[in-house]
Amino acid sequence: MASEKEAALAAVPSDSPTIFDKIISKEIPSKVVYEDDEAEERHCEILGRLLYTAKVVAKQEGLDDGFRIVINDGPSGCQSVYHIHVHLLGGRQMNWPPG
Repeated sequence: MASEKEAALAAVPSDSPTIFDKIISKEIPSKVVYEDDEAEERHCEILGRLLYTAKVVAKQEGLDDGFRIVINDGPSGCQSVYHIHVHLLGGRQMNWPPG
């Protein structure tokens, strides 16, 4: 059985559509809670907006007791979808350190 790191290393960027491409094209149904233009390197200040938007969505979803924002980057960070996005985690007690 491959480790998570090996699995992430196998998921290198390609020209194939990602799960996010399929969601955007409505090929995969989803409940989109927020959608905006994709950030590029020249949009560094927009990345702050991405984090602020996560806070707005957390409030919208009733995560008043707290939440965690995760951004996976690169193979060692277990990034498997090469498209900027955040994971908003909440609704339960988070532990530290994260694993």
